[in-house]
Amino acid sequence: MSKTRVLTGITTTGIPHLGNYAGAIRPAIQSSQDDNTESFFFLADYHALIKCHEPDVVRESARSVAATWLASGLDPDRVTFYRQSDIREITELTWILTTITAKGLMNRAHAYKAAVQENVEQNAADPDKGVEMGLFCYPVLMTADILMFNGQKIPVGKDQIQHIEMARDVAQRFNYMYGETFSLPEAVVDDSAMIIPGLDGRKMSKSYGNTIPLFEAEKKFRKLINKIKTNSLEPGEPKDPEGCSLFAIYSAFTGEAEQAEMRQKYADGIGWGDMKKFLFEFLNEELREKREEYTRLMNDPAELDRILAKGADKARAVATPFLEDIRNKVGISPMAR
Repeated sequence: MSKTRVLTGITTTGIPHLGNYAGAIRPAIQSSQDDNTESFFFLADYHALIKCHEPDVVRESARSVAATWLASGLDPDRVTFYRQSDIREITELTWILTTITAKGLMNRAHAYKAAVQENVEQNAADPDKGVEMGLFCYPVLMTADILMFNGQKIPVGKDQIQHIEMARDVAQRFNYMYGETFSLPEAVVDDSAMIIPGLDGRKMSKSYGNTIPLFEAEKKFRKLINKIKTNSLEPGEPKDPEGCSLFAIYSAFTGEAEQAEMRQKYADGIGWGDMKKFLFEFLNEELREKREEYTRLMNDPAELDRILAKGADKARAVATPFLEDIRNKVGISPMAR
Protein backbone atom coordinates (compact mmCIF):
# COMPACT_ATOMS: atom_id res chain seq x y z
CA MET A 1 0.00 0.00 0.00
CA SER A 2 1.39 3.41 -0.95
CA LYS A 3 2.01 5.87 1.83
CA THR A 4 0.02 9.06 2.27
CA ARG A 5 2.24 12.10 1.83
CA VAL A 6 1.65 14.73 4.54
CA LEU A 7 3.29 18.17 4.31
CA THR A 8 3.57 20.76 7.07
CA GLY A 9 5.23 24.18 6.96
CA ILE A 10 6.27 26.20 10.01
CA THR A 11 6.74 29.94 9.46
CA THR A 12 9.89 31.27 11.10
CA THR A 13 8.62 34.52 12.59
CA GLY A 14 8.56 33.75 16.30
CA ILE A 15 9.53 31.48 19.18
CA PRO A 16 7.27 28.40 19.58
CA HIS A 17 5.00 28.54 22.61
CA LEU A 18 2.87 26.15 24.68
CA GLY A 19 -0.09 26.59 22.33
CA ASN A 20 2.01 25.70 19.27
CA TYR A 21 3.21 22.55 21.00
CA ALA A 22 -0.18 21.26 22.15
CA GLY A 23 -2.11 22.34 19.06
CA ALA A 24 0.32 21.54 16.24
CA ILE A 25 3.80 20.26 17.10
CA ARG A 26 2.91 17.28 19.28
CA PRO A 27 0.06 15.94 17.07
CA ALA A 28 2.16 16.38 13.91
CA ILE A 29 5.07 14.45 15.39
CA GLN A 30 2.71 11.71 16.55
CA SER A 31 1.21 11.52 13.06
CA SER A 32 4.68 11.22 11.50
CA GLN A 33 5.23 7.98 13.42
CA ASP A 34 2.48 6.25 11.44
CA ASP A 35 4.04 3.68 9.09
CA ASN A 36 1.45 4.54 6.43
CA THR A 37 2.51 8.19 6.37
CA GLU A 38 5.37 9.88 4.54
CA SER A 39 5.93 13.22 6.27
CA PHE A 40 7.53 16.41 4.99
CA PHE A 41 8.22 19.17 7.53
CA PHE A 42 9.83 22.44 6.48
CA LEU A 43 10.89 25.79 7.89
CA ALA A 44 8.97 28.33 5.83
CA ASP A 45 11.61 31.05 5.93
CA TYR A 46 10.64 32.65 2.60
CA HIS A 47 7.12 33.00 3.97
CA ALA A 48 8.62 34.70 7.02
CA LEU A 49 9.90 37.52 4.82
CA ILE A 50 6.31 38.47 4.03
CA LYS A 51 5.63 39.27 7.69
CA CYS A 52 9.05 40.23 9.00
CA HIS A 53 11.81 42.40 7.54
CA GLU A 54 14.17 41.98 10.49
CA PRO A 55 16.95 39.55 9.46
CA ASP A 56 18.05 38.73 13.00
CA VAL A 57 14.49 37.87 14.01
CA VAL A 58 14.06 35.53 11.03
CA ARG A 59 17.41 33.83 11.69
CA GLU A 60 16.77 33.39 15.43
CA SER A 61 13.27 32.10 14.80
CA ALA A 62 14.52 29.55 12.26
CA ARG A 63 17.00 28.22 14.82
CA SER A 64 14.38 28.14 17.55
CA VAL A 65 11.73 26.44 15.41
CA ALA A 66 14.17 23.78 14.18
CA ALA A 67 15.48 23.13 17.69
CA THR A 68 11.94 22.97 19.09
CA TRP A 69 10.70 20.35 16.64
CA LEU A 70 13.79 18.21 17.11
CA ALA A 71 13.75 18.53 20.91
CA SER A 72 10.04 17.65 20.89
CA GLY A 73 10.78 14.29 19.30
CA LEU A 74 10.76 14.80 15.53
CA ASP A 75 12.96 12.09 13.99
CA PRO A 76 14.82 13.60 11.00
CA ASP A 77 15.73 10.11 9.78
CA ARG A 78 12.07 9.12 9.62
CA VAL A 79 10.73 12.30 7.99
CA THR A 80 12.00 14.83 5.44
CA PHE A 81 12.88 17.92 7.51
CA TYR A 82 14.26 20.83 5.51
CA ARG A 83 14.51 24.58 5.14
CA GLN A 84 12.33 26.01 2.38
CA SER A 85 15.08 28.33 1.15
CA ASP A 86 17.43 25.36 0.63
CA ILE A 87 15.14 23.95 -2.05
CA ARG A 88 15.65 26.29 -5.01
CA GLU A 89 13.24 24.21 -7.05
CA ILE A 90 10.38 25.62 -4.95
CA THR A 91 11.03 29.19 -6.02
CA GLU A 92 11.36 28.18 -9.67
CA LEU A 93 8.10 26.28 -9.48
CA THR A 94 6.52 29.35 -7.85
CA TRP A 95 7.26 31.36 -10.99
CA ILE A 96 5.99 28.65 -13.32
CA LEU A 97 2.75 28.46 -11.35
CA THR A 98 2.47 32.26 -11.24
CA THR A 99 2.28 32.28 -15.05
CA ILE A 100 -0.92 30.23 -15.01
CA THR A 101 -2.55 31.66 -11.87
CA ALA A 102 -5.42 34.07 -12.42
CA LYS A 103 -5.07 37.43 -10.73
CA GLY A 104 -8.75 37.23 -9.91
CA LEU A 105 -8.04 34.15 -7.79
CA MET A 106 -5.40 36.06 -5.81
CA ASN A 107 -7.80 39.00 -5.42
CA ARG A 108 -10.06 36.71 -3.38
CA ALA A 109 -7.36 35.71 -0.86
CA HIS A 110 -8.50 36.53 2.67
CA ALA A 111 -5.30 38.31 3.76
CA TYR A 112 -5.27 40.55 0.69
CA LYS A 113 -8.97 41.34 0.96
CA ALA A 114 -8.55 42.22 4.63
CA ALA A 115 -5.71 44.64 3.83
CA VAL A 116 -7.76 46.32 1.11
CA GLN A 117 -10.83 46.52 3.34
CA GLU A 118 -8.80 48.22 6.07
CA ASN A 119 -7.57 50.81 3.57
CA VAL A 120 -11.09 51.43 2.33
CA GLU A 121 -12.38 51.89 5.87
CA GLN A 122 -9.59 54.41 6.52
CA ASN A 123 -10.47 56.27 3.30
CA ALA A 124 -7.01 55.71 1.83
CA ALA A 125 -6.55 57.14 -1.66
CA ASP A 126 -5.11 53.80 -2.81
CA PRO A 127 -6.93 50.65 -1.65
CA ASP A 128 -3.66 48.76 -2.16
CA LYS A 129 -1.70 51.07 0.14
CA GLY A 130 1.00 49.11 1.98
CA VAL A 131 0.23 45.86 0.15
CA GLU A 132 3.43 44.21 -1.03
CA MET A 133 3.60 41.54 -3.70
CA GLY A 134 4.77 39.03 -1.10
CA LEU A 135 1.42 39.27 0.63
CA PHE A 136 -0.50 39.26 -2.65
CA CYS A 137 1.36 36.24 -4.08
CA TYR A 138 1.65 34.33 -0.81
CA PRO A 139 -0.87 31.67 -1.93
CA VAL A 140 1.24 30.88 -5.04
CA LEU A 141 4.35 30.23 -2.95
CA MET A 142 2.30 28.06 -0.61
CA THR A 143 0.95 26.20 -3.62
CA ALA A 144 4.50 25.56 -4.84
CA ASP A 145 5.49 24.30 -1.39
CA ILE A 146 2.72 21.73 -1.61
CA LEU A 147 2.84 20.73 -5.27
CA MET A 148 6.64 20.46 -5.38
CA PHE A 149 6.28 17.30 -3.30
CA ASN A 150 2.76 16.38 -4.36
CA GLY A 151 1.54 16.74 -0.79
CA GLN A 152 -1.75 14.90 -0.38
CA LYS A 153 -2.82 15.78 3.16
CA ILE A 154 -2.03 19.29 4.41
CA PRO A 155 -2.74 19.95 8.11
CA VAL A 156 -3.89 23.56 8.45
CA GLY A 157 -5.98 25.82 10.61
CA LYS A 158 -9.40 26.87 9.36
CA ASP A 159 -7.98 30.21 8.19
CA GLN A 160 -5.72 28.37 5.74
CA ILE A 161 -8.36 26.18 4.07
CA GLN A 162 -8.81 28.75 1.29
CA HIS A 163 -5.13 28.47 0.35
CA ILE A 164 -5.40 24.71 -0.06
CA GLU A 165 -8.44 25.21 -2.26
CA MET A 166 -6.41 27.68 -4.34
CA ALA A 167 -3.60 25.12 -4.61
CA ARG A 168 -6.13 22.61 -5.95
CA ASP A 169 -7.36 25.15 -8.51
CA VAL A 170 -3.84 25.88 -9.73
CA ALA A 171 -2.94 22.17 -9.85
CA GLN A 172 -6.05 21.40 -11.89
CA ARG A 173 -5.30 24.20 -14.33
CA PHE A 174 -1.71 23.01 -14.80
CA ASN A 175 -2.88 19.42 -15.30
CA TYR A 176 -5.42 20.59 -17.89
CA MET A 177 -2.84 22.65 -19.79
CA TYR A 178 0.17 20.36 -19.63
CA GLY A 179 -1.05 16.89 -18.73
CA GLU A 180 -1.52 15.04 -15.47
CA THR A 181 1.29 16.18 -13.17
CA PHE A 182 0.10 17.17 -9.71
CA SER A 183 -1.99 15.43 -7.08
CA LEU A 184 -4.83 17.52 -5.72
CA PRO A 185 -4.03 18.35 -2.08
CA GLU A 186 -6.61 18.09 0.67
CA ALA A 187 -6.80 20.32 3.73
CA VAL A 188 -6.81 18.45 7.02
CA VAL A 189 -8.37 20.44 9.86
CA ASP A 190 -8.30 18.83 13.28
CA ASP A 191 -11.40 20.16 15.00
CA SER A 192 -10.24 18.46 18.20
CA ALA A 193 -6.90 20.28 18.17
CA MET A 194 -6.26 21.92 21.50
CA ILE A 195 -6.58 25.69 21.71
CA ILE A 196 -4.51 26.86 24.64
CA PRO A 197 -5.33 30.18 26.35
CA GLY A 198 -2.59 32.71 26.88
CA LEU A 199 -1.75 35.03 29.74
CA ASP A 200 -4.88 37.13 29.21
CA GLY A 201 -7.35 34.29 28.66
CA ARG A 202 -7.55 34.73 24.89
CA LYS A 203 -6.12 32.14 22.53
CA MET A 204 -2.35 31.98 22.98
CA SER A 205 -0.97 33.85 19.98
CA LYS A 206 2.04 35.95 19.00
CA SER A 207 -0.34 38.54 17.57
CA TYR A 208 -1.90 39.02 21.01
CA GLY A 209 1.45 39.17 22.80
CA ASN A 210 0.16 36.71 25.41
CA THR A 211 2.38 33.68 24.81
CA ILE A 212 4.42 31.46 27.10
CA PRO A 213 7.47 30.23 25.17
CA LEU A 214 7.63 26.45 25.29
CA PHE A 215 11.24 26.26 26.44
CA GLU A 216 11.55 29.51 28.35
CA ALA A 217 14.27 29.55 31.04
CA GLU A 218 13.00 28.25 34.37
CA LYS A 219 12.99 31.57 36.26
CA LYS A 220 11.08 33.46 33.57
CA PHE A 221 8.82 30.48 32.94
CA ARG A 222 7.67 30.69 36.58
CA LYS A 223 7.03 34.43 36.25
CA LEU A 224 4.92 33.92 33.14
CA ILE A 225 2.83 31.21 34.79
CA ASN A 226 2.23 33.57 37.71
CA LYS A 227 0.97 36.23 35.26
CA ILE A 228 -1.87 34.06 33.93
CA LYS A 229 -5.17 35.85 34.48
CA THR A 230 -7.60 34.36 37.03
CA ASN A 231 -10.77 35.55 38.75
CA SER A 232 -11.03 36.98 42.27
CA LEU A 233 -12.28 33.88 44.10
CA GLU A 234 -10.48 33.34 47.40
CA PRO A 235 -8.76 30.14 48.62
CA GLY A 236 -11.39 27.76 49.98
CA GLU A 237 -14.10 28.93 47.61
CA PRO A 238 -15.15 26.29 45.05
CA LYS A 239 -13.93 27.10 41.55
CA ASP A 240 -15.09 26.07 38.10
CA PRO A 241 -12.31 24.55 35.98
CA GLU A 242 -14.27 25.24 32.79
CA GLY A 243 -13.01 28.42 31.21
CA CYS A 244 -10.01 28.55 33.54
CA SER A 245 -6.73 29.12 31.68
CA LEU A 246 -4.67 27.28 34.30
CA PHE A 247 -6.84 24.18 34.04
CA ALA A 248 -6.89 24.33 30.24
CA ILE A 249 -3.09 24.42 30.07
CA TYR A 250 -2.83 21.58 32.59
CA SER A 251 -5.34 19.53 30.58
CA ALA A 252 -3.21 19.85 27.44
CA PHE A 253 -0.48 17.83 29.14
CA THR A 254 -2.50 15.29 31.12
CA GLY A 255 -5.05 12.52 30.79
CA GLU A 256 -8.59 12.12 32.12
CA ALA A 257 -7.60 10.63 35.47
CA GLU A 258 -5.26 13.51 36.32
CA GLN A 259 -7.82 16.03 35.15
CA ALA A 260 -10.49 14.41 37.37
CA GLU A 261 -8.21 14.78 40.39
CA MET A 262 -7.61 18.41 39.55
CA ARG A 263 -11.34 19.04 39.13
CA GLN A 264 -11.78 17.80 42.70
CA LYS A 265 -9.12 20.24 43.92
CA TYR A 266 -11.03 23.04 42.20
CA ALA A 267 -14.23 21.92 43.91
CA ASP A 268 -12.36 21.90 47.22
CA GLY A 269 -11.29 25.52 46.64
CA ILE A 270 -7.62 25.35 45.70
CA GLY A 271 -6.09 28.84 45.84
CA TRP A 272 -4.90 30.45 42.64
CA GLY A 273 -1.41 30.90 44.04
CA ASP A 274 -1.22 27.21 44.90
CA MET A 275 -2.57 26.24 41.48
CA LYS A 276 -0.01 28.41 39.69
CA LYS A 277 2.78 26.93 41.82
CA PHE A 278 1.54 23.42 41.05
CA LEU A 279 1.22 24.13 37.31
CA PHE A 280 4.71 25.61 37.10
CA GLU A 281 6.29 22.66 38.92
CA PHE A 282 4.33 20.17 36.81
CA LEU A 283 5.19 21.78 33.45
CA ASN A 284 8.76 22.48 34.46
CA GLU A 285 9.30 18.78 35.14
CA GLU A 286 7.25 17.69 32.12
CA LEU A 287 9.38 19.79 29.77
CA ARG A 288 12.74 19.48 31.52
CA GLU A 289 14.40 16.93 29.23
CA LYS A 290 13.03 18.56 26.09
CA ARG A 291 14.21 21.98 27.29
CA GLU A 292 17.70 20.62 27.92
CA GLU A 293 17.83 19.17 24.41
CA TYR A 294 16.47 22.43 22.97
CA THR A 295 19.17 24.40 24.78
CA ARG A 296 21.84 22.03 23.54
CA LEU A 297 20.69 22.41 19.95
CA MET A 298 20.40 26.20 20.21
CA ASN A 299 24.00 26.24 21.40
CA ASP A 300 25.09 24.07 18.48
CA PRO A 301 23.75 25.73 15.31
CA ALA A 302 26.24 23.72 13.24
CA GLU A 303 24.32 20.57 14.15
CA LEU A 304 21.05 22.20 13.17
CA ASP A 305 22.60 23.13 9.81
CA ARG A 306 23.86 19.57 9.36
CA ILE A 307 20.43 18.05 10.09
CA LEU A 308 18.66 20.52 7.78
CA ALA A 309 21.24 20.00 5.02
CA LYS A 310 20.67 16.26 5.21
CA GLY A 311 16.93 16.87 5.01
CA ALA A 312 17.42 19.18 2.04
CA ASP A 313 19.30 16.42 0.21
CA LYS A 314 16.32 14.10 0.77
CA ALA A 315 13.91 16.78 -0.40
CA ARG A 316 15.93 17.59 -3.53
CA ALA A 317 16.03 13.89 -4.43
CA VAL A 318 12.29 14.30 -4.96
CA ALA A 319 12.17 17.88 -6.21
CA THR A 320 14.99 17.96 -8.76
CA PRO A 321 13.77 15.23 -11.15
CA PHE A 322 10.16 16.34 -10.69
CA LEU A 323 10.98 19.93 -11.62
CA GLU A 324 12.90 18.69 -14.67
CA ASP A 325 9.73 16.95 -15.82
CA ILE A 326 7.71 20.12 -15.17
CA ARG A 327 10.23 22.25 -17.10
CA ASN A 328 9.98 19.91 -20.08
CA LYS A 329 6.20 20.05 -20.01
CA VAL A 330 6.10 23.84 -20.14
CA GLY A 331 8.74 24.02 -22.88
CA ILE A 332 11.89 24.87 -20.89
CA SER A 333 14.19 22.07 -21.98
CA PRO A 334 17.40 21.34 -23.92
CA MET A 335 17.36 22.40 -27.58
CA ALA A 336 18.36 18.93 -28.71
CA ARG A 337 15.72 16.45 -27.68
